Amino acid sequence: MATELEELLGFLSSPLPQVKKAAVDIVRDLTGSQDGVQRIIQYSNIAVPSLARLLGENKEVSVPAAEALVNLSENPKISAKMVAIGMVNIVMDLLDKKDCVIKRLLVMILVNLTQLDAGITSLLQIGEEKVEGLYVMKLVRSFCTSSDEKDDPFEHVGSILVNISKMEAGRKILMNPKRGLLKQIIRQFDSPSLLRKKGVSGTIKNCCFEAEDQLQDLILMSEFLWPALLLPVAGKKVYSKEDLSKMPLELSSALSIEREHIDDPEIRVQALESIYLIALQEAGRRSLWSVNGPRILEVGYEYEEDPKVMSAFEQIGSLLVERNDVESSAPNTEAAM
Repeated sequence: MATELEELLGFLSSPLPQVKKAAVDIVRDLTGSQDGVQRIIQYSNIAVPSLARLLGENKEVSVPAAEALVNLSENPKISAKMVAIGMVNIVMDLLDKKDCVIKRLLVMILVNLTQLDAGITSLLQIGEEKVEGLYVMKLVRSFCTSSDEKDDPFEHVGSILVNISKMEAGRKILMNPKRGLLKQIIRQFDSPSLLRKKGVSGTIKNCCFEAEDQLQDLILMSEFLWPALLLPVAGKKVYSKEDLSKMPLELSSALSIEREHIDDPEIRVQALESIYLIALQEAGRRSLWSVNGPRILEVGYEYEEDPKVMSAFEQIGSLLVERNDVESSAPNTEAAM
């Protein structure tokens, strides 16, 4: 004999619109609490596919269905089940539709699904040779073209990019110079949205773990990369003409005027960690020196008050001093000849 919850979930497939609407509203409300989610877990084989089928229906039904799936996908067990039934494909197909009114919620579902390795693999389309990386390209395109919209439905894509860049395969797709995805992402750091800034800075940091093998690709983006990394940690001071004369225009123009400070210390730490990973490589240090980066770090450190951020500054400072000592004491073979 079916339980009350099984009967309720059965009504999600009712041919009567008012019955279906009432059922999906109740299920959505249930998923708003941990107790409700735990009750649904044992019936997730019914709940997840039934809710997924409602995502393509009218707004009155698709919105509560999507809200329920956002809540359920926060649970790792249910999230894994969603990935297994092809939820990533379902979501990406719906995001392609111009009349879709639940894009923001669909993106939030992807944020949760890409907390799992299986979800990342599905979104990257690993093993699907002809289309591998296509979903990521579509998301990056939407991320980079929706920032001017009043209710930005794709601002959470930044969190998805952070998640997928934790996996080497994800970093390879983002850093492929032929695709040019990372350059597009970096340019979104200028957005006033803190959520976008955090997504961009986290993605850059993860990609910088490939600095040893792909440093040249990073340096080729230096026109966009160094401002995204150095401006958040440059302090608010107007720099001297002497300092500015040693910087490229994209840095000197920003540092020649007073600026708003980026209050979020996590962004500043991520920027400094990225700089550190680049500076571990000799060519990376040369690139940093070429834009007067050490001076910017010196000034920024003077204005910093957060202990974690100060520690990240000091890590770079120690590295630059140590490597400079080593490099300056190395024998000059040309002079010896």
